[in-house]
Amino acid sequence: MTKAAYVPPKVWKNEAASGGQFASINRPVAGPTHEKTLPVGEQPFQLYSLATPNGVKVTIMFEELLALGHKDAEYDAWLIRIGEGDQFSSGFVEINPNSKIPALLDRSVEPPVRVFESGSILLYLAEKFKELLPTDLAARTETLNWLFWQMGAAPYLGGGFGHFYLYAPEKIEYAINRFTMEAKRQLDVLDRRLAQSAYLAGDSYTIADIAVWSWYGQVVLGNVYSAAEFLAAEEYTYVQRWAKEIAKRPAVVRGLRVNRTWGDEDKQVPERHSASDIS
Repeated sequence: MTKAAYVPPKVWKNEAASGGQFASINRPVAGPTHEKTLPVGEQPFQLYSLATPNGVKVTIMFEELLALGHKDAEYDAWLIRIGEGDQFSSGFVEINPNSKIPALLDRSVEPPVRVFESGSILLYLAEKFKELLPTDLAARTETLNWLFWQMGAAPYLGGGFGHFYLYAPEKIEYAINRFTMEAKRQLDVLDRRLAQSAYLAGDSYTIADIAVWSWYGQVVLGNVYSAAEFLAAEEYTYVQRWAKEIAKRPAVVRGLRVNRTWGDEDKQVPERHSASDIS
């Protein structure tokens, strides 16, 4: 018997479980689900996160700043278990009303400044420490072009391709084809750009590279979704060159370990409160 085609109701209601890996934490409303105060450490910056592609953007950024000699970029990285709903605590929602990791509290100033959305955090830190963001107007603009490209494009890669290829409770051919096509188009955008320059904004490594590598670099290297073969990632030779080069940076290696709770045990640092935690 042929399965009847789904007909959307006139008004959608959350009446059926969505299924999939994250079904238990999905809901159509915002706000906290429980009262809980977030921990606070001794460092100037308090990061609440998990080592997802969005999360590692910020830990890589902090490690790059520390490698550049900015001792006042020290940070406490607290683990937020999104599968258990930590992001819906009252303390977390106070910093990020959107209940998504990463969330940052800058306690080096008074009153403390909250920063949420990974791209905003990268820009905030780059401007605060005057690093990894060119001051020349054209180069700065090119950097921000690619930073905002990543923020706009990644939902198609993560919530689109990644969800239907890996996490959805059933494989839907139309959805997988639709988002695979878009993921490959985006990789082609990057490959064409990186055929022209060493890094996305030109000759210098910037926050644009950190943001884009954390998603697309990890995908082509097989670190995210285990989809490199499916996407024929070897075809994107310039993305491969760029991704492998960035993966060797010591700050990137360290940043990838922070707030990580899966994989090889020697690569897991669930919480980081000083440099000695990842030495």
